[in-house]
Amino acid sequence: MSAQDSTAAGADAGKTVARDKPWIFRTYAGHSTAVESNRLYRSNLARGQTGLSVAFDLPTQTGYDPDHELARGEVGKVGVPVSHIGDMRALFDGIPLATMNTSMTINATAAWLLALYIAVADEQGAPRSSLTGTTQNDIIKEYLSRGTYVFPPAPSMRLIKDVALFTTREVPKWNPMNVCSYHLQEAGATPVQELSYALATAIAVLDTVKASGEVDEAGFGKVVARISFFVNAGLRFITEMCKMRAFVELWDEICTQRYGITDARQKLFRYGVQVNSLGLTEPQPENNVYRILIEMLAVVLSKNARARAVQLPAWNEALGLPRAWDQQWSIRMQQIMAYETDLLDYGDIFDGSVEITRKVEELKAAAREELARIDAMGGAIVAVENGVMKRALVESNARRLAAIEDGSLVVVGVNRWMESEPSPLTAGEGSILTVPETVEMEAVSKIRAWRAGRDQAAVDAALADLAAAAREGRNVMEPSIACARVGVTTGEWGQTLRDIFGEYRAPTGVSIETKSPEIEREVRLLVADLADRIGAAPRIVVGKPGLDGHSNGAEQVALRARDVGMDVTYEGIRQTPTEIVRRARETNAHVIGLSILSGSHVPLVREVKAKLRAEGLDHIPVVVGGIVPPEDELVLKNIGVAAVYTPKDYALDEVMKGIVHVVQRSLDNQDKAGAAE
Repeated sequence: MSAQDSTAAGADAGKTVARDKPWIFRTYAGHSTAVESNRLYRSNLARGQTGLSVAFDLPTQTGYDPDHELARGEVGKVGVPVSHIGDMRALFDGIPLATMNTSMTINATAAWLLALYIAVADEQGAPRSSLTGTTQNDIIKEYLSRGTYVFPPAPSMRLIKDVALFTTREVPKWNPMNVCSYHLQEAGATPVQELSYALATAIAVLDTVKASGEVDEAGFGKVVARISFFVNAGLRFITEMCKMRAFVELWDEICTQRYGITDARQKLFRYGVQVNSLGLTEPQPENNVYRILIEMLAVVLSKNARARAVQLPAWNEALGLPRAWDQQWSIRMQQIMAYETDLLDYGDIFDGSVEITRKVEELKAAAREELARIDAMGGAIVAVENGVMKRALVESNARRLAAIEDGSLVVVGVNRWMESEPSPLTAGEGSILTVPETVEMEAVSKIRAWRAGRDQAAVDAALADLAAAAREGRNVMEPSIACARVGVTTGEWGQTLRDIFGEYRAPTGVSIETKSPEIEREVRLLVADLADRIGAAPRIVVGKPGLDGHSNGAEQVALRARDVGMDVTYEGIRQTPTEIVRRARETNAHVIGLSILSGSHVPLVREVKAKLRAEGLDHIPVVVGGIVPPEDELVLKNIGVAAVYTPKDYALDEVMKGIVHVVQRSLDNQDKAGAAE
């Protein structure tokens, strides 16, 4: 026995307390194809991962097939494409669904992906009563932060209700909804906003279920029992841990006081967590390992507020898609915490702490106040539709970015201690995973072959019944499962419901009431000088091509550009290159700014540039912001992009200066060309 083993054995001699069961170990994964993702899942499970967390690509999340115009450049980039039951079979090939705990980050199309999952489980012979896992199915946070919504709020809430009632009856171990505050924090939410907005979302869903009249009191209690949460843990360790304790206590209050739930098991606050990805840095990315570890502590140390499942990002997610080795490193962090430490041997180590109690009560009081304000407006849906919650998040994020810019919020390696030795972790090729462009071409070919090989009459009949269920108010789940069985595609399911429910465009959050923090005088003077030269305010079109719904960066750029004196056109997410070029022509734009975080920057920028040339507008410079690896930055420059901004370019005033210089160079070139003629 080693000295270390001897010491540990002596310290624990006579100990009889039962060790707690570890949380579920997950990594958020999926890319390229169902076959490649299945290989990754089985590899991670072999390394000790105990549950799956499926990342779907953006066409799947927004209800499009790979050959749709809006899917161009997006197939397989931020997750796995699942276009029909054949893809779902391949995704879980060799993985027994009867014993697997599967989390699916899917929202607008949650009913459809769950239908595909159940259809495959039925084929495997897995009883529906044995299926365990979660569909995120939180559309409100999509309107506020992540942007993969499809339908308007009312039909979206109806779909959530249908899933909740169906799973409570047919798949009783399944969580039909993961109220997701994770993306709220990514969009800039404070802890109080995260608490109140997430709880307001849960209230909106439960009120919808209750008002439907489709469930009695006993059944409603079962629905409450299956509501789970998915949260974010940032670097302010004490605040984040107290936030989780506040979540537990506030949820108990709401269940008891608002809904009359008395069964302690039904009002248990059950949550999974992914620690903060917003705080991961591109400069000195090796520092992210420490950040991830500290953030994990906030959701595992306090036993009374411990996560049921934890998924950790990889250290290099600010650079691009993590490789299998990077995900293994994240799994090992969880395993060391759970099995090599004595964390699970003890009760809650924070009970009785005066400081912890004070902070928890402070957070609860502020969250109750904000919840009351939302309730007085008419609830979360009204606060989404009128833009109040969205604007609040934009303003919070603007304050956060301003604090990084002025140095009052220290980010090691970004705004302090920037000097760094070269990192061997990022040296050479293969330091991140790349998705070949051939993946999309193959997916387009395969989806067309799939459609050609089906019984079209059976497909038409299944879609007709789905449409009838949607129109008549029947639960859409069984018709969706029937659609899955006969080979209906994701795009067909999505379009059928679009035809009935319509589509939605959420407020952008950039409004006249929203103001940037203090702005450098130099930037205003540069813009004023440029305006004098042009004879008007310089005009910028900020565009979000493709299906990437993470609009935080675009909104902050649009907000700052407007406030330094530019004339800004920003019309939100999900624009085609054709629409962006048309808007640039209509506004006589001086510069186009494209924001793309999904990894589809090369094909989408190439298409925008091609359409500008076709329209005779190639003189308008294009700048690009997003998660762009260095090798892709060179590709974009060769395409003709004037400037590329990545997460390291956090100082928005510097970005504004750069955009002004881009416009000035463009005007100089036009003047020279005119003189030469």
